[in-house]
Amino acid sequence: MEEQTERIQENTQEKTEEMKSQQAEEKRKKYREKRAEKEAAEAKQQAEEKLRREKFMRAAIRAAKSGMKKGEVPIGAVVVYENRVVSRGYNRRAEKQLASAHAEMMAIDAACRKFGSWRLPEGCELYVTLEPCPMCMGAALNARVDRLYFGAYEQKGRSLTAALAEANLLNHKTEVTGGVAEAECSALLSGFFSALREKQKAEKAERDARKNSANNPEII
Repeated sequence: MEEQTERIQENTQEKTEEMKSQQAEEKRKKYREKRAEKEAAEAKQQAEEKLRREKFMRAAIRAAKSGMKKGEVPIGAVVVYENRVVSRGYNRRAEKQLASAHAEMMAIDAACRKFGSWRLPEGCELYVTLEPCPMCMGAALNARVDRLYFGAYEQKGRSLTAALAEANLLNHKTEVTGGVAEAECSALLSGFFSALREKQKAEKAERDARKNSANNPEII
């Protein structure tokens, strides 16, 4: 009788432990499923955000190409509010002969005129094809741009973008993200300067040829 009671107790204990093990495994399974769902949702959100940023950067690229057609260095910018482009700008230094006529300045000024205020509405974003110079970064901070996205990095370290963004000099910080559609933005600039160098080289060769011709007239 005692042995039978012990066996019953042992069986009961084994079943209890087995049940606890199954419950623990079920909890782990549900945790893994929830984590997988969360990771999938985050990955989807990141992919959608990447596409969104690239869409607006391509709008800035189109602005840059508009300037390039006029002989300007191809840098473009757009201001975005509530997922709409509200202003565009491209580099116009050669046209206006003004040191301040950068793409970002053109876009920010146009946005300020549109909203009737030097302070842009909360949530405004600035997209520009090249990392901003200190002047343009200062303008973005002054206009209270919330987020700034740029394409190509300024290779000579003259931008100070991150330092200015975090300095909180104007009681405002702008979130900065670089490398959006970087390859496309970089290719646009490098292609422009490569073509410019070839043009300058050809013009120099032509000038040298005319000079040599003038110095060595043919004897008839």
